[in-house]
Amino acid sequence: MKFSLWIALAVAALFALLGSVFVVREGHSAIVLNLGRVVRTDIGPGLHFKWPLVETARVFDRRLQVLDAEPERYLTYDKQNVSVDFFALGRINDMRAFYRATGGDEATAVARLAPIIRDSLRNEINSRTLQQVVSGDRTTVIGRQLAAINQGAETLGVKIVDIRIKRIDLPQDSNVVGSVYNQMRSQRLQVASQLRAEGLEQAQAIRAKADRDKQVIVAEAERDAQKLRGEGDAEATRLYAQAASKDPGFFAFQRSLDAYRKSFANGDGVIVLSKDDPFLQYLRSDR
Repeated sequence: MKFSLWIALAVAALFALLGSVFVVREGHSAIVLNLGRVVRTDIGPGLHFKWPLVETARVFDRRLQVLDAEPERYLTYDKQNVSVDFFALGRINDMRAFYRATGGDEATAVARLAPIIRDSLRNEINSRTLQQVVSGDRTTVIGRQLAAINQGAETLGVKIVDIRIKRIDLPQDSNVVGSVYNQMRSQRLQVASQLRAEGLEQAQAIRAKADRDKQVIVAEAERDAQKLRGEGDAEATRLYAQAASKDPGFFAFQRSLDAYRKSFANGDGVIVLSKDDPFLQYLRSDR
């Protein structure tokens, strides 16, 4: 009898221990309820304890979630109907407010957020023409309303990080569609013309600078070359003068040889010398 009692107590203790432990995974947070009243919030990842039977734990994913919605029809400033398909990126920002507003039900949060986002988008699209909605930057359509959307989402304990427009369906009127496409085409052509003009201007500036640099480099090179040639000629003149001063006769002979060598350079030259020519004295046998 005592053994069975101990077994029953051990089983009860085990169940009590299991009921007092809960695990929060990475990227999640938990709240603890004491008889339905929130007593602890923002419990981070790890192993945690609670009072069994009287306390319960609710774990929520605090990572970014995609909040998808059905496409909505809006009226533009020029009275054209467009269908806008969008989705939102959000996360739980205040655990206590989220639980109080939705009871911890994410579907309820999405259902209450959708009208807030739709109304904000309606205000923005109603102030724009069809061409501006279709051909404009879609991030600006959202960016101007994101702060107002988060004011409404704050009551739900949720923060909307970004809203993206997936698709905008145009009216079925072919004239309207053609007008929109022509407007978009003209805008792209205008941007392309501006880019080409800017590119041509930059190319001309680069070429002009390159031509100036070329002229400067050539002028500096010519100046340095003239200087080097002058220094070389001066050094050659100095060496010739020094050699001539040491042996005037040999210098005269060398000059004569250079003169004859240049005269017969092509192999067809003919020169007539008198027998008393000074150069012939070097060819006589008695020399």
